[in-house]
Amino acid sequence: MRPWTGRFDRVSAFNDIRDYVAIPRVLSLRLSPDGSRLISAVQSLNTDGKSYGTALWAIPVDGEPHRLTRSAKGESGAVFTDAGDVLFTSARPDPTVKDSTDEVASLWLLPRAGGEARQVATRPGGIGAVRTAGDVVVFAADVLDGEAATEEERRKARKDAGISAVLFEGYPVRYWDHDLGPGRTRLFAARLGDDRLEDVRDLTPDAGEALRECGFELTPDGATVISTWRTYLPKGEWRTDLVAIDVATGERRVLVSEDRHDFSGPLAISPDGRRIACSRERFTGLEVSARIELWIADLATGQGRAYAPDLFPAAVEWAPDSSAVYLAADHQGRRPVFRVPVAEPGDVVRLTQDDASYAGLAASADGHALYALRSGVGIAPGPARIDVVTGEIADLPSPAPRPEVPGTLTEISATADDGTTIRGWLVLPEGASADAPAPFLLWIHGGPVASWNDWQWRWQAWIMAAHGYAVLMPDPCLSTGYGQEMIDRGWGNWGPRTQADLDAIVDVALARDDIDAERIGAMGGSYGGYMANWLAGHSDRYKAIVTHASLWNLDQFAGTTDAAMYWQREFGEPGSERYSLLSPHNSLDKITTPLLVIHGDKDYRVPIGEGLRLWWDLRRTEVDAKFLYFPDENHWILKPGNAVAWYETVLAFLSQHVLGQEWKRPDSVA
Repeated sequence: MRPWTGRFDRVSAFNDIRDYVAIPRVLSLRLSPDGSRLISAVQSLNTDGKSYGTALWAIPVDGEPHRLTRSAKGESGAVFTDAGDVLFTSARPDPTVKDSTDEVASLWLLPRAGGEARQVATRPGGIGAVRTAGDVVVFAADVLDGEAATEEERRKARKDAGISAVLFEGYPVRYWDHDLGPGRTRLFAARLGDDRLEDVRDLTPDAGEALRECGFELTPDGATVISTWRTYLPKGEWRTDLVAIDVATGERRVLVSEDRHDFSGPLAISPDGRRIACSRERFTGLEVSARIELWIADLATGQGRAYAPDLFPAAVEWAPDSSAVYLAADHQGRRPVFRVPVAEPGDVVRLTQDDASYAGLAASADGHALYALRSGVGIAPGPARIDVVTGEIADLPSPAPRPEVPGTLTEISATADDGTTIRGWLVLPEGASADAPAPFLLWIHGGPVASWNDWQWRWQAWIMAAHGYAVLMPDPCLSTGYGQEMIDRGWGNWGPRTQADLDAIVDVALARDDIDAERIGAMGGSYGGYMANWLAGHSDRYKAIVTHASLWNLDQFAGTTDAAMYWQREFGEPGSERYSLLSPHNSLDKITTPLLVIHGDKDYRVPIGEGLRLWWDLRRTEVDAKFLYFPDENHWILKPGNAVAWYETVLAFLSQHVLGQEWKRPDSVA
């Protein structure tokens, strides 16, 4: 794999997949307490060309970015201390320890004044997220049950004996792309010392499984941790509450809990230490659709209320005077920033008026500016400053300059059969015209509760544009940013309702004279893969269909995914009518369109059994199909070499069936 040269070429950055996967990527943003600089984790291609690494970069608010860290293991999870030092996690070896070969992440401190980073804490099972206030540090760590003094020895004995088995007595057993256990998450508190963390204490020795995938924040005075806490219910269900944990004593109380509701991140505690902003998500059911809303609760009493209805929280940040929350939420194919006053919850004001999507919100202490990662379908993520009075937006110099996209972005809309407006983004390649209409690809987003409104590193429409395709990225039913009604329309009716919405907006796109209505294909991943499979059995308009990490047999899927209870709330108990009505596999006998099936073996959200079953069903019915299999990838294809193979195979498949060219097996999978 060629290293990135630091220069973007309008053509090669997207035309040559090897150049594309080498583009550095800005992942996060944090603002220093004095407001003078931001810090970001930046992902870039390692020198071996086979993997990615991360490093921390400083971004002065009035200067040029510069790199802060550099190690083979990489660095992430950065937070500022009150003094302006940076705490981060890394599995880099400790240079002060002879023959140090750390395999798990430790906690490091990078002094504001400069100099080398030093390791300040380590745990046998590694250190995860960290928060700090004053001289208090709270971090998450993976811990084996039993005596703390013997944990490292017990981990080594297990490894030396070749034991990988885990005995479960509850659910779940895995998450997304990794197996759970044998360790479990706990929270630890400590004080910042001169050289290392001091007075390290286990705050949650009785947590058990309650802190799985937890989110937590520390109050400004360092006295209390607010954390998510799983309460396990009968029949494999659980509910997520918020708890308040006293840092000095470890005493825990339930702060926010409600039957059939989850309270979770994003979490943000007000600067005055009086309130917490979070998300409240109701349990779904056969007739109860997904609904997520901003919830603000009093830290003393736990009493709270919902704010900003129909705006699903993606990021939250408090104003410095604690009078309002800045909220980033999907809205009409964008993700603007809104100002939500606490005292007047109905007076929600949209702060950003552009077409971008925002994340990583950070408010300056003087209240004048809000910093964020700014991106969009046609804009790679980069730091920006938002004037909170005028809404004026200014992009800051970025550690990873944005590539120039090879084409144009157009917004289109259609009216569905029930009168609902369906909108989407249309990516057009350069040169598309009535004289040279572009072949067309429908891209269906995952979720299904999601939206095409942001830059995509994994599903990059501009690569397809660089190869001459027009790409439609629509938001049909179940999409966020269009009010609760848009989600309600598709609940429990995935295939038929979504197809009707897609058909309506595809018809509008194909009516354009710069699009070739004869050369068309469809692609989707996850829920989009489900819809790709559905279209294959319910439509013959597409010349080729690419289905990635897709749901095929719903009854099988709902019992093997990593969170079976979530899907069974909507579809019912195994064997219920909704499975048979909506499962794509029941239309196998109607599939004649060529399919490219793609699946990763480490995908626990949509397990590999879906891809294997689909592939076998296509083989036994002699459908023209291919299967691109990734033994070491999950729901997403993340390794640079595998990403090259993904795009090259997809392009070759489309060239054959959409463009009518002879099949040529890509070199990357030869």
